[in-house]
Amino acid sequence: MSARPAVVLLSGGLDSATALALAREQGFTCYALSVDYGQRHAAELAAARRVAQSGGAHQHRVMRVDFAGIGGSALTDPAIAVPEEPTTGIPVTYVPARNTIMLSLALAWAEVLGARDIFIGVNVLDSSGYPDCRPEFIAAFSALAGLATRAAVEGSPCRVHTPLIALTKAQIISAGTRLKVDYGETVSCYQADAEGRACGRCDSCRLRHAGFEAAGTPDPTRYQGL
Repeated sequence: MSARPAVVLLSGGLDSATALALAREQGFTCYALSVDYGQRHAAELAAARRVAQSGGAHQHRVMRVDFAGIGGSALTDPAIAVPEEPTTGIPVTYVPARNTIMLSLALAWAEVLGARDIFIGVNVLDSSGYPDCRPEFIAAFSALAGLATRAAVEGSPCRVHTPLIALTKAQIISAGTRLKVDYGETVSCYQADAEGRACGRCDSCRLRHAGFEAAGTPDPTRYQGL
């Protein structure tokens, strides 16, 4: 294994599991970072632990940020319902500034590790339309990272890799399947139950299931009521 370390943001969902596999394929020693931000359920963090272990992460760390104390999202405020029908505009499942803060945590850990690479599984094609998943945001954050750390000022800036950003969900699944990602271990649902079973109705569930259908791959997701 290469000695090149990389920090991989790992939510426990389909996309981040694929990003971890792609980083490993590129020869990086992967330090997986998950964030307990007060999300509606703990199932995705349990999934992240499974994926980190099976996906060959060198180390897995969970950091805590109190997004629930801020609220403003259906993923952090139980008083805001998760939509179960398609919506227009930026949906209420958007968590304010989530990727900005998560990337900042990854950047800080990368500097401590001496890593010059960060992987994040953002995607703009088959996605919910979050503003912090766009190439423009990643470019802006990369510019910030080039100014914000001692490593960057001393000539070793950190690169933010987004290997999934221009892929369809079907292409992501095909890439992960090639790399033997066990998608049955992942949890993507916005309102999974305590056992990690998906609702099958939220936007994330719809995108995930459609991706498996388009890829011609059996959907291993465990659904509630089945």
